[in-house]
Amino acid sequence: MTRGTDTGNRDTVQTTRTMLETVEVIKRLEGATVTEVAAELGYAKSTVYRHLSTLSDLGYVVKTDNEYRVGLRFLELGQHARTRQAGYDLTTKKVEEIAERTGERAQFIVREHGDAVYIHRAFGDDAVRTDPGIGSRIPLHATAAGKAILANLDEDELFDVLEQTDFEGFTDHTITDREELLDELAEIRERGYSFNREENLKGLHAVGVPILGDGGVVIGALSVSGPSHRLRGDRFHEDLPNLLLGTANELELNITHT
Repeated sequence: MTRGTDTGNRDTVQTTRTMLETVEVIKRLEGATVTEVAAELGYAKSTVYRHLSTLSDLGYVVKTDNEYRVGLRFLELGQHARTRQAGYDLTTKKVEEIAERTGERAQFIVREHGDAVYIHRAFGDDAVRTDPGIGSRIPLHATAAGKAILANLDEDELFDVLEQTDFEGFTDHTITDREELLDELAEIRERGYSFNREENLKGLHAVGVPILGDGGVVIGALSVSGPSHRLRGDRFHEDLPNLLLGTANELELNITHT
């Protein structure tokens, strides 16, 4: 490989990174001008303008007056990625059923790039709407679903994920020590379900179970979340775990044999 080719490849990667960073900024700001994006990223306005013009031509951003917003073209890509997840159709039905039966919020979550990602969620009559929305990323180490996933990874994969984890403390109850987390994951693996006791959000409890495919490969996790004053006692420690374990067993059978 010549030096010129190598440089070209690096330039292409940087161009892609800049374009995606531009999209992330206008998403976070819920719309932004060229000047605002340039100030956020520290790039020249001419550079930002070229990227935004290209994204606009391709339909990935839309311009209203002088402000750019994320376009609906991303919705098509996101929906494709979402529905391509193993067992998506089966799990979404079960999430709806769990939410209706418990009255709480239920969700199906998968792992991607060291994060937990919301694929589907539903709200029961009494549910609190504290989740950040479909496609949002949440920490694996501080959530019931995330810990259920971690507990069922093979050893090499688990330690690869933990190497990327900064163990941020979201509340006073978040596990921020690697060895403490490993001890809890061993307990989760043994009993088959996980708890979140105000580890990600103060006042919120959750129960999670893994969904496994062929060969015990982790597909994702189901969880139920609700206020700590409702998710406690036998309901928290027995009823919800048993409901989720039964649902997971049914899902795994259907996914494996469909």
